[in-house]
Amino acid sequence: MKIDLFDFDLPTDRIALHPASPRDAARMLVLDGAGTHDRGVRDLPASLRPGDCLVFNDTRVIPAQLDGRRGEARIGATLHKREGPRRWRAFVKGAKRLREGDAIDFGHDVSATATTRGEDGSWALDFAGDEPVELLLARAGRMPLPPYIAGKRGIEARDAEDYQTMFAADPGAVAAPTAALHFTPALMAALAAAGIGHETLTLHVGAGTFLPVKAEDTADHRMHAEWGRIDAATAARLNAVRDRGGRVIAVGTTSLRLLESATPEGGPIAAFEGDTAIFITPGYRFRAIDGLMTNFHLPRSTLFMLVSALMGRERMKDAYAYAVGNHYRFYSYGDASLLLP
Repeated sequence: MKIDLFDFDLPTDRIALHPASPRDAARMLVLDGAGTHDRGVRDLPASLRPGDCLVFNDTRVIPAQLDGRRGEARIGATLHKREGPRRWRAFVKGAKRLREGDAIDFGHDVSATATTRGEDGSWALDFAGDEPVELLLARAGRMPLPPYIAGKRGIEARDAEDYQTMFAADPGAVAAPTAALHFTPALMAALAAAGIGHETLTLHVGAGTFLPVKAEDTADHRMHAEWGRIDAATAARLNAVRDRGGRVIAVGTTSLRLLESATPEGGPIAAFEGDTAIFITPGYRFRAIDGLMTNFHLPRSTLFMLVSALMGRERMKDAYAYAVGNHYRFYSYGDASLLLP
C-alpha cells in the first residue's frame, strides 16, 4: 500500500509536551460497533466488560541518549537494542565522523568503542570497563524523549518519572509503552472491582519506533527488531480468558505486536522469547487480541498503519480528524483511544 494513504493533517500544537495530571485524567476516544464516543480514561471500567483482560508491557525505559566526543568531533548516540552484555546498537548523530575502532568519550568515566556499522546506518557500541552498563547509563545518559517532544523543549527532571509507566520493572526500553502511562493504582483498583483482569509481558521498545517511514510503499519498509518475552503461564491465562468468553485488550501497540508475534495462525497464544519485527498493515488478520487501547499516532507512521489495520483506514482517518477538531492531545504524552472492532 502507498504510504501517502496514511497521511493526514496534524497541527503541531496537538502534540502534547507534558502528560495529563493526574495521569488518569486524560481524555479517551472510544470507537466500537456503536460509533465514536468522547470519554475519559477513568471511564475505562465502564467501557469494558467483566471478564475482559488488559495486557500491559512491563518494560522500563533506560537513559539511552548519550552525548560524547571522538577527539574534537561531537557524537550523539541513541541506544536502541541490546546485542550483548556490553554491546548496544545505536543510532548515531555525527556517524560520518566515526570509523570502526574509534573510541567515544561520553564523560562521567563512560566510554565506548564503535565496532560495526549496520546496513541501516546504526553502529554497535561496546562499552568499556567492568561496571554494568545500566550504571554507566545512569551516570551519563538522558531520558530518550521522542524527537517530537525533545525538539520543542528541553528534557526536564520530571520526565524521569513521567516517562515511566506504573508497571515498569524490566529495564531495556528506549521508548515508553505510552498507552500505559495513563494508568494509576486507583484506576487499576476500579478495573479490578469491575471484574476486569490484567496481565503483563515484556517488549523492550526500540528507537526504531520514532523513525519516519521513508519508503513510498509499505512493502518496502523494514521494521527494526525488538526483543520480547511472554512466559507460558501468562499465555495460558490469556487463552483461558478467551475460552471463557472474555476479551484480550492490548494496552499499547507494543503489547499488541508481541501478542500477535506469539500467536500462530489458528493457534492459541504461546510462550515467546526472542526478536520480533512484525509490521501490521491493513489486510492483516488479528489472531491474539480483541481490542486495543493506544494513544494518538503521527501521520504516515507504522503505528497509524497498525490501528488502520484493526479498525479500517477510512474509519481511523475520520476518527483522527474528529480528534484533531476536538483538541485531543496526540502522541506519547497525549490522550488515549479505545479501539474495539
